[in-house]
Amino acid sequence: MKVSFDATGVVVVITGGAQGIGAALATAITSCGGTAVVFDVVKPSDPAVSFVEVDVADRAAVDRAVAGVVSQYGRIDGLVAGAAVQPRSAVLELDPAEWTHTLQVNLDGVVWVCQAVVPHMVAQRSGSVVVFTSGMASTGYPGAAAYATSKAGVVAFAKSLAAEVAADRVRVNVVAPGVIDTEQFRGANQEADREHWRETIGIGDPEDVVGPLLFLLSDAATMTGSTLTRERAFSRGDS
Repeated sequence: MKVSFDATGVVVVITGGAQGIGAALATAITSCGGTAVVFDVVKPSDPAVSFVEVDVADRAAVDRAVAGVVSQYGRIDGLVAGAAVQPRSAVLELDPAEWTHTLQVNLDGVVWVCQAVVPHMVAQRSGSVVVFTSGMASTGYPGAAAYATSKAGVVAFAKSLAAEVAADRVRVNVVAPGVIDTEQFRGANQEADREHWRETIGIGDPEDVVGPLLFLLSDAATMTGSTLTRERAFSRGDS
């Protein structure tokens, strides 16, 4: 992928950045001269990416990790909160522990990392936060009630935070990336489901979302409280 984005001196924290969209973004940021710091429970494969082992559901661990980044680099310019789990259970069969864990990672994890990072952005009067939602947040999907609920909550949280810190020149936006071929997507969907997505809206690659994310992280993106939605993927035969 050709990237024309100067990230020299920029420090971006990416939760859930060991795989999928986060991993593609971390590699792009480092290739553009910036520093990508991945918070995840597994180590990224790209050796150029900094890594801190963090479970975002653990608020104290998040606080320690963010403090470490600020101590080492002196600033945080961008935060991409992408850590998420996507279990599948029918509503009437939902296990309470599964429900709680999904919300703790997908929603609470976003809140905790924003609470830890955003004060530093407010102090430096600059910064960009990007969080992920899903089309399931507005439409629902069979077997995905916990995931859909968490992603709906993320939107409401992000828009509220955006309103609170706009005067401090900190931007908070949401990306709905559509259906992307990631490890999480393959693990959460049977082949029949994947075929359904391929035939309807198409399945994109993680790299397809990198450009919009780099834009939102850059000074070129002056909006806040917005949702950038990627509705469809080009088929591999399109040109």
